[in-house]
Amino acid sequence: MTDPASSPAAWPFGPDVTIVDIRAQELRFREPLEKLLANPVVPMSLERIEKKNHGLSGRVVVVCEVGLRSNVAAMYLRADGLDAEHLPGGARALRRDSLT
Repeated sequence: MTDPASSPAAWPFGPDVTIVDIRAQELRFREPLEKLLANPVVPMSLERIEKKNHGLSGRVVVVCEVGLRSNVAAMYLRADGLDAEHLPGGARALRRDSLT
């Protein structure tokens, strides 16, 4: 396994970006994003984000499995005043990009 900091998937995110992983717990355990990214990863449910019970600050990138739910989560976080975006293609895109 390569060092996450040197993987192709690491480059889009600066060191100040927090990755918010909203995938199901089973997927987070099976395929941790920490193996693909050097950034800090915070596991969280979409429900917590919707209820504004996230405790996040700063710049965040939200990741789900395919990029759909993360887009919704990023919209909620932007409405809360955060600098938030989602990762198009989600964790699948990260896995694919890390193989190339």
